[in-house]
Amino acid sequence: MSERLLLAIVVLLVALVTGLGLFWRPDWPEPPLPVASLPAGGDFTLHAAAGPVNLADYRGKAVLLFFGYTWCPDICPTTLSTVAAALNQLSAAERARVAAIFVSVDPERDTPARLQEYTAFFDPAIVGVTGSAAEVAAVARRYGVFYAAQKAAAAGDGYVVDHTADTYLIGPDGRLSGTLPHGVAPEQMADGMRKMLNQP
Repeated sequence: MSERLLLAIVVLLVALVTGLGLFWRPDWPEPPLPVASLPAGGDFTLHAAAGPVNLADYRGKAVLLFFGYTWCPDICPTTLSTVAAALNQLSAAERARVAAIFVSVDPERDTPARLQEYTAFFDPAIVGVTGSAAEVAAVARRYGVFYAAQKAAAAGDGYVVDHTADTYLIGPDGRLSGTLPHGVAPEQMADGMRKMLNQP
């Protein structure tokens, strides 16, 4: 056997072994995909026009929790309209076991009275709450909510607040059970509430 032929066989065997090492996979189970963990959530007390509101007061109910502000040009009105439409899809019995809370991340401009007027435009059942800057920041941190004031594009318009647009689903046990993204359909939001109500 010539050296050239021997060298060609060796190169072919090395390529074959390398190819098997790179591409051959026995029937091993696929590794699980990483699951994003939910923020801690938890109880808080903020202030509505009617007085203090504590999340613990809503034990036994499914709670929709949303963070925003009344001067929001698009995300907040859209989400609150969706919340109102989702509440209207529930039966009277289901609706009695559901609450919706809108937390303002703009306490400088959003008083409890302004929040009450704003949320009532969408549905009187939606409770608008706020607090001091430190109180709001503590609640936002617990729910993994980002917000930051930015100078408005048009001169003289003050500022806008960039903020997380998810809606948080809190089960009757007071625990955060999931989130819904901005733009979800009212039907999906209503289904999410029903699932929380039916949790064991």
